Amino acid sequence: MFLSFTLLLVGFVILIKGADFLVGGSSSVAKKFNVSNLAIGLTVVAFGTSTPELLVNIMSSAKGYNDAAFGNVIGSNIFNLLFILGIAGIIYPLVVHRNTVSFEVPLSLIAAVVLFVLVNDTLLFGSAENTLSRLDAVILLACFGGFMYYVSRTMKDGLGSEEGGPIKIYKTGTAVLLIIIGLAMLVGGGSLVVDNAVAIAKYYGLSEKLIGLTILAAGTSLPELATSAVAAYRKNTDIAIGNVVGSNIFNIFFILGITGVINPTPYNVVMNFDLYVLGASTIMLMIFMFTINQRKLDRWEAVLMFASYVVYTVFLVVMEN
Repeated sequence: MFLSFTLLLVGFVILIKGADFLVGGSSSVAKKFNVSNLAIGLTVVAFGTSTPELLVNIMSSAKGYNDAAFGNVIGSNIFNLLFILGIAGIIYPLVVHRNTVSFEVPLSLIAAVVLFVLVNDTLLFGSAENTLSRLDAVILLACFGGFMYYVSRTMKDGLGSEEGGPIKIYKTGTAVLLIIIGLAMLVGGGSLVVDNAVAIAKYYGLSEKLIGLTILAAGTSLPELATSAVAAYRKNTDIAIGNVVGSNIFNIFFILGITGVINPTPYNVVMNFDLYVLGASTIMLMIFMFTINQRKLDRWEAVLMFASYVVYTVFLVVMEN
């Protein structure tokens, strides 16, 4: 079992470094085309830091670990909102672009609602089983296409913020090489993480659901944590929150969309509770952004979000036992 823990940690390290290479190369290419920092945070950085979830989900679904696949995405989104924004907001109060508050955060809530409707076939439509079908997956991908159209419009309208430090520019060949190496590391790291996380779960008698919502979710979200924490420290708050909100939208619309197209995935309705937590977490962020100091996540609000994640995690562990 020591070997499984070691390989799991090695897998996470490979995933994080691979995502770092992918983000560095992709951001460099995007910056050469004069893409704004906010747009890079919502697209390139969000996609790059979400690739660990994508690889883990595809492999989990392909191997029949359905609870781990859904738990990874739902758990990652909760981790992103409560833990990562909590940490980032404690480091430096997050003041964000008006569009992030009025459109992107509400869209992340809509994404959670759409997922709830699509996977609760028995509850809402009287079907025999609950499944993320290929049709459901196509709907998610269509929503993702709409989000990408919105982002392209914000870039054309010049709505992006340019606060914070500059993004490092590499030579084109170097940037492409970083992207290729990053993708290869993500594939290898993803395989190590999934296989060994499931092995550990079986050894200790833990459910795939708990492993997906905690270990996989936190581990695959480490790139988002590093990105947002560093961005907050550098006072680049658009990148800090744009990365998290963009990643949450990517996770549901794109990652579960791709997962469902490749392999229709049965859904465990027990995870509805976690979807409720995700929705409540998003509403909490919206309330903090719309009240008191508008478009700003103060430190005390960030502390509340972080504390909420601790309570949620403790609840999951207690319920498991």
